[in-house]
Amino acid sequence: MIQTTMGPGRVTVCGDGDSLLAIGHGAGGQSWSKDILASRDAALERGWVVALVDQPWRVAGRKVADRPPVLDDAWVPIVESLRTTNGARRLVVAGRSAGARVACRTSSRLGADAVLCLAFPLHLPGRPAASRIDELRLPIDAGLPVRVVQGERDPFGGPDEVRAGITDPSVVVAVPGTHSISATARVREVVSTWLASLPGE
Repeated sequence: MIQTTMGPGRVTVCGDGDSLLAIGHGAGGQSWSKDILASRDAALERGWVVALVDQPWRVAGRKVADRPPVLDDAWVPIVESLRTTNGARRLVVAGRSAGARVACRTSSRLGADAVLCLAFPLHLPGRPAASRIDELRLPIDAGLPVRVVQGERDPFGGPDEVRAGITDPSVVVAVPGTHSISATARVREVVSTWLASLPGE
């Protein structure tokens, strides 16, 4: 456990190396999704340390996630502690759905080297006008390498919708599935290839 002002966060760390991939979960459920686990496995194969980060609200057993500022304020000290403890020379912040939003919003505060987004929730289903594209643009506009892995039929925003809002459409990779990405072999391949392309590999 790592203490935050919002309560304790839980981290599950595996692997060995000097590069750290910290992954956050979405806004629902108490288990790790298949796309997160596939990303973890891809990073471990490449010699990265991987930390799965449970936000304090999930550790407390609550069913509803905290508001975005609260999520950010819990995530930052947890990842900072992980980076210090592991002495990581590189940090990639990642997340699924709401966790991807957190990773984008906090990438600058954490001095991250890159950002990985799984199923970025561009908007609520049926409400494309209420776009969150500005959050995704934060690390892109800062010049960080970003990879978005998006389900082809995601009701929270398909790959083409995400591409339309950013300057570099190659950032987005479409994979089979909806918001629940189950094409684990493809996710694993995409994440592995992207990690290998990062500076310092």
